[in-house]
Amino acid sequence: MWWKSLSVVILVYVILAGMLVPLKPGITHISPQTAKSGSAVTIQFHGYNSFYTRSDASGIRVWLEFDSLNALAGQNIRVLTDTTIEATFQMPPSLPRSSRSVLLNAIVDHPSDGVSLLPGALELTLDTTNAAAAAAPDPWSLNPVSDLHIISDFTFPYRNVIYESIRNTYFHVPMWFVLMFLFIASVYFSVRYLFDPKPDYDRKAAGYAETGLLFGGLGLVTGMLWAHYAWGAAWSNDIKQLMTAVALLIYLAYFILRRSFDEPEKGARLAAVYNIFAFASLVPLLYIVPRMFASLHPGATGNPAFGSEDLDNTMRLVFYPSIIGFSLLGFWIAELRIRYKRVEDRAMGLD
Repeated sequence: MWWKSLSVVILVYVILAGMLVPLKPGITHISPQTAKSGSAVTIQFHGYNSFYTRSDASGIRVWLEFDSLNALAGQNIRVLTDTTIEATFQMPPSLPRSSRSVLLNAIVDHPSDGVSLLPGALELTLDTTNAAAAAAPDPWSLNPVSDLHIISDFTFPYRNVIYESIRNTYFHVPMWFVLMFLFIASVYFSVRYLFDPKPDYDRKAAGYAETGLLFGGLGLVTGMLWAHYAWGAAWSNDIKQLMTAVALLIYLAYFILRRSFDEPEKGARLAAVYNIFAFASLVPLLYIVPRMFASLHPGATGNPAFGSEDLDNTMRLVFYPSIIGFSLLGFWIAELRIRYKRVEDRAMGLD
């Protein structure tokens, strides 16, 4: 059928684009990462996937930014390598707000690389021994961040901590979409079987549930690989991980229940009822309980959902096709499983 060919084309596109499209330039870290007010500090900016030598130092600008109105511009900028530039900052004797310290964002504006940002890159501490702070003019608003080089190209965003593993977005997250689609199809045929106990309805309910469990396992494995890279451990007892494991175990019990009866029809009826309650448990386990606790997953604390702020327009061009492609593949696999079970039952005289 045409949709099977479409799934292959889409997944080939997703794999090629997801693995080969480069990341935007970024800033991995700066050194030093602390400074005191009133001091002169030479800071090195270390880039990722950057090409600083493609431009003369006069065309590069750097800032240490507190907010959109308060920032310090770097002076005496020097390009050391493709991934390292150096600039001198004269730290003001006062801070942009009344506190003992503030965190400043690092910004590099490059004519060909575009803009790179590292949030909370430097901690600036107030030096209370500096008596000139009260009399000195406020220099924070003299050099605001402006006239940036915004580069529009087909690249994925740079994110600290996850780096190249951001590509796993196109493989890990769609697994859960496919799981939900297949489990919805499974519970639909379970309900139909209860009203009209045709063997084919039971086969379809089981086939979709089996394939959904397969994609749930793939989602868990790809998530563990991502967690090992980003969080330092494959399993950290994160609430999302725990609830996902519980949900998959509940569906695993569905297949144990089906095989616990000598009478296939009785097992099919009880399994259909169980399937309805198993699907009902997915909503609280995957979407409600994780929001009640802090989580390492993307999103705000206590809200581990994958939101629109986690994607840019370039990623959407790969992410949404990935959901479609893997969903079509999931239904294709389920159809093959259902056809196999249908042939097996006929060979055994059960249909």
